[in-house]
Amino acid sequence: MSISGDQNNPYGQPQAHPYGQVPAPQNPVPAQQNPYAQQPPPQGPAGGYGYPAAGTPLGAPGAPNGTGRGMSGWLWAIGGAVAASAVWGSLLFATGGFSSEPSPDLAGYGYTSDLCADTSMTPFENADLKAKASTGTASKDANPQHSGAQQASLDIMWCNTSLEKKNASSSDYSSIWLSNTATLHKKTDPGPEFADSYRSYEKQDASTGYRVEAVPGLGDEAFLVTRKDDGSTSSGSYVILGIRDGWMTYQSTWSNYASSSSSTKQPTADEAATMLKTSATETLKRLQNSRSR
Repeated sequence: MSISGDQNNPYGQPQAHPYGQVPAPQNPVPAQQNPYAQQPPPQGPAGGYGYPAAGTPLGAPGAPNGTGRGMSGWLWAIGGAVAASAVWGSLLFATGGFSSEPSPDLAGYGYTSDLCADTSMTPFENADLKAKASTGTASKDANPQHSGAQQASLDIMWCNTSLEKKNASSSDYSSIWLSNTATLHKKTDPGPEFADSYRSYEKQDASTGYRVEAVPGLGDEAFLVTRKDDGSTSSGSYVILGIRDGWMTYQSTWSNYASSSSSTKQPTADEAATMLKTSATETLKRLQNSRSR
């Protein structure tokens, strides 16, 4: 249904003001720019959004800022970030930041090629023990004997000494062996397996059992292994002292034997254990002060 154009449209005609005619303002305020209105991005010649058109050289009209300074600022910023990343990467490489290998905690211990020189023999000498005289001039006949090896994962030092009573006669059939080993673990932490390696002596299925006890005050942890008396006619003992301090492990082993006809009294297992602990305390102090030599 069409509506004739001459019909009165209540919405199409201006309505009278209910309070009368309102005078026009004498000083009309010009239209203000809306500060919150979104401004269109600047349009460069054929580039759009402030970027130069393809092929526009830096510094030419249409390039950022008209002089190329905006682009060079970005280049300086990118170059600084790259330089900072290179410095940070160098520091990580230098400090092992990119390495998955843990850093060894050697607790200040150093390698020595002659562990015997650093082994404290005072407790044994106080018990009237001395090193047996060498039987020959060859290195295999030396007493004590020392050796060592520096390798990628381990530095190992040995010292073996044959002892005897100072007043022992040539007819006495007896032997005393003292063996010391120090190991610097440079790749693997020995801590998780250290205790079990000594506790395992208690699990051995043998006629001669072993007693294992923790020893306080030596390194991070220490264990004493003592062979139980087997009730035989011979007199002898077997004692092991194991110590871990950081990634350094130290073991001192005492083994002695004397026949029933021997005229000299041999140290008991408890006496041997006391000597091992006293010797180890001083020996480890010397190893901490040693330098590679």
